[in-house]
Amino acid sequence: MLEFLRSDLIDLAAYTPHPGGKLTHPVDRLDTNESPFDLPKDFKEKLVRAYQEGIATNRYPDGSHGELKGAIAQYVNESAGLENVIDASRISVGNGSDELIRSLLIATCVGSDCSILVATPTFSMYGILSQTLGIPVSSVSRSETDFSINLGEAKYTVERNPLIRVVFAVHPNSPTANPLTQAEIEWLKSLPEQILVVIDEAYFEFSQTSVVRELEEHPNWVILRTFSKAFRLASLRVGYAIAHPDVTATLEKIRLPYNLPSFSQIAAQLALENRNSLLKVIPELLKERDRLFAAFSNHPNLQVWGSSANFLYLRPQSPQLSLAKWVETLKSKGTLIRHTGGGLRVTVGTPEENDRTLERFQALK
Repeated sequence: MLEFLRSDLIDLAAYTPHPGGKLTHPVDRLDTNESPFDLPKDFKEKLVRAYQEGIATNRYPDGSHGELKGAIAQYVNESAGLENVIDASRISVGNGSDELIRSLLIATCVGSDCSILVATPTFSMYGILSQTLGIPVSSVSRSETDFSINLGEAKYTVERNPLIRVVFAVHPNSPTANPLTQAEIEWLKSLPEQILVVIDEAYFEFSQTSVVRELEEHPNWVILRTFSKAFRLASLRVGYAIAHPDVTATLEKIRLPYNLPSFSQIAAQLALENRNSLLKVIPELLKERDRLFAAFSNHPNLQVWGSSANFLYLRPQSPQLSLAKWVETLKSKGTLIRHTGGGLRVTVGTPEENDRTLERFQALK
């Protein structure tokens, strides 16, 4: 009826978040790869003081993100063992990584006859955001054994399609939790400089594997990271890009002014200042991940893969099993998981949540 709306958006499926609002019973939210641990009480008290003493709510936030960019650059150098190679000019901050993905697409493809390349299954927002901007998406497959990119298919697609302007890779991938292999990294290195390579490292703190050292040699690479996972700031929506200064300067032109609220900026800075404390729960989460992996490996109806992130990926041994039904059954019992990419993605929760998850999975038929 509303003919001014683009017809190509009618059949586009929007990203589906987990249920919001009040639920009728307690649930274990194991469907969005958040940390199961809220911020410590003393950290929240610091945030309250910072809000009361440092934020004038009648004033716009720092539109340059200057202090936060400097803190992020210091953290990137420290975590990669670099001697101040990354400075604030190589950092751009977004309202979550989603904003940065969208800005990168605007910077490269909007107004041009070009497309992007993804390997599926992967994070759905690359495709969704591209389609909302009218950008075609080329998809290649992954190995059914280890979910590495089908490099033969990817090389053929790039060679045959000169319109590909952006390649998205995830390290480790979601929903399958596998890091990039050396062969995949070598292929990304071989791509021509007119193609932007976006490497999403949202789960870096869990995998401890990064390609940030490669940036100096590859100015057409961008690394994306987030504060939503290991740093426990999912509700505050802070993501960042690490890239060549010319790329980040372009992102600064595209992003909306004052895109990150003052409270989110202060929280991210405090998180970096207290990173040793906040990140000390990661070994416990990895131990729980390994416990879940061992238990799922013994499930008669499931295949599970190793993980370099804070979640596990499962597929049924029998194609006759209804995963959608499983998801609804688990939801009715109080466990939320994600049905995606032909399998199930299960976030690692607290030990108590994981106990309930395993008990409920064992009862599935």
